[in-house]
Amino acid sequence: MAKRVVAEFDRYMAHLGDALGYSTRNEHLTEYCGGLMLPLKRKSIEPLAAEADPRNVPAKHQALLHFVANAPWADRAVLDRVHGYLEPHLDLEQGTFWMVDDTGHRKYGSHSVGVAHQYCGNLGKDDNCQVAVSLSLASARGSVPIDYGLYLPKSWAFDRKRRRKAGVPEEVVFQTKPEIALAQIRAARARGVRPGVVIADAAYGSDTVWREGLGELGLPYAVGVLSSVTVWPPGVKPLPPARYRGRGRVPTKLRRGPGHEPMSVKQLALQLKDSAWRTLTWREGTNKTLTSRFACVRVHAAHRDYQRTTMRAEQWLLIEWPRAESEPIKYWLSSLPADTPLERLVDMAKMRWRIEHDYHELKQEFGLSHYEGRGWRGFHHHATLCIAAYGFLTAQRLKEGTKKNPCPRPKTPSLSKDHQPRASRQSTAPRARLDSDAAISNRL
Repeated sequence: MAKRVVAEFDRYMAHLGDALGYSTRNEHLTEYCGGLMLPLKRKSIEPLAAEADPRNVPAKHQALLHFVANAPWADRAVLDRVHGYLEPHLDLEQGTFWMVDDTGHRKYGSHSVGVAHQYCGNLGKDDNCQVAVSLSLASARGSVPIDYGLYLPKSWAFDRKRRRKAGVPEEVVFQTKPEIALAQIRAARARGVRPGVVIADAAYGSDTVWREGLGELGLPYAVGVLSSVTVWPPGVKPLPPARYRGRGRVPTKLRRGPGHEPMSVKQLALQLKDSAWRTLTWREGTNKTLTSRFACVRVHAAHRDYQRTTMRAEQWLLIEWPRAESEPIKYWLSSLPADTPLERLVDMAKMRWRIEHDYHELKQEFGLSHYEGRGWRGFHHHATLCIAAYGFLTAQRLKEGTKKNPCPRPKTPSLSKDHQPRASRQSTAPRARLDSDAAISNRL
């Protein structure tokens, strides 16, 4: 089996290599992706170079550094080939999902592109970090990111000196995370990616303009929203436009008044009768079966609709309220059809575990957060190569029907006795400061 997987890995590298522009880059592609799949403690450029050529580490380090940080190959072209390789194994005919999320990479200092004191999701608090927004293609069987872009805070987006030093392209302007995600979705639609149900958490789903953008693209969604999001509950509607009195403009906007006011999704959930709630199981977790109480209601989103002439289309509000909790804990809005069963709504809403699983593996097993360079190009090249390596592993798992990681490459030779790490006192070569990410555990 090992020989077959190695042969398939070589074919996969050749498939990706066609997108690099020059055949001389293929060797570095194979060395880099192969190293990312080995059980190394850290997967920045120097350890990968030491594994690729342990008897000539300085030269190999410079070659891989140029390949990742400077070589002008296109991330989009490589990611498209990863997508093309993996898609036949995902069984998308049984259900396709487009998953939006962002992830933080904790960093020290202020020179790495996009670094700022901002919310870091994996830490659950504000910290000094880089944040990237991604779009993943998923099915019930597996998933892989098909777009990955750095969020550039205002402190970077409007600082010409920092942008120039980090190599930020001129066409990159400040965008909020939802704006980046919507641009990625539009680009995927333009490339002809198979359409799917968009899944996202409340950081995206609570943005009414973002949801309406999905509707304009013809994409259904099941997205988280904050408890404060307002809706029109069943039987409650805004007032029609005021009567025209013969002077000025003809009134066209909806109005609110006593008995014609929206409410927050939390208020609506607390008013539901006991009979509205059902206990459902959606999948087997790591240690137990995942079960909770849910209710769903048909509503109209109400955000600033007093500036509109008509109500927004009716959609589902899905609510989760475990028996052990004093109030509901999660809310989703979904544009799935009115005849969608509650069980399917829950399945859609809970599909986000896939992207969380992807990021866990990309960071813990493939070194997604280990890049130590400071530039825009290197940040994205490293992420693309991590996704490429992860895409191969995912395809092999789906082929074999297993969660285990098939070994894609033979073990590399040991380091020579006279090798000096670049950070050691004997070495005169400079090295970027390492961040304090947790050590990478051996792959299962």
